[in-house]
Amino acid sequence: MRVFLRRVTALIGFVAALWIIQAVNWATGYALNAAFGLIPRQVSGLDGVVGMPFLHGSFEHLIANTAPLLLLGTLLAATATRALVAMNGVVVGLGGALVWLLGSSAIHIGASGLVFGWFGFLITRGLVDRSPVTLGASVLVLVFYGSIIWGVLPGQPGVSWEAHLFGAIAGAAAAILIRAHVHAPRMRDVNRP
Repeated sequence: MRVFLRRVTALIGFVAALWIIQAVNWATGYALNAAFGLIPRQVSGLDGVVGMPFLHGSFEHLIANTAPLLLLGTLLAATATRALVAMNGVVVGLGGALVWLLGSSAIHIGASGLVFGWFGFLITRGLVDRSPVTLGASVLVLVFYGSIIWGVLPGQPGVSWEAHLFGAIAGAAAAILIRAHVHAPRMRDVNRP
């Protein structure tokens, strides 16, 4: 329980930091977005691989990301082991690198790539690990956020569907590459897909 509370405290601290950064960004006329946002195929925009999740285009943009960050982050805190840092590294690094290599010519910002990465990780981990806890987390994610999968499709102006798509792919890859088992028995009579 202590570990879970420590992780939730870190999650709340991360979300609070996003709000502080947003306030500074807003006060500077969103100068941070141009300075630290991800700009595909430009060396000057490569630092955006790490900077992108911390920056938002408006308070409404951050509000839209806050609830899923808190819910999915709490599920991760409750079900993941020590692999959280490695998983987030894969989601941010691989997802951001794919946006940098293949994304449209724009400044890509926002934590939604991280949200989609956590979504992809939680869903895929349930299928890979097959413990009752991870399968239950997968079901909860699908019930509450299954409709976000439409966000990986192009079409909404001003939305980085590439960050959504590549975040989800990176999250799924992290679930396969990084075994983050919970301490619960596996379901042995379930066929592998």
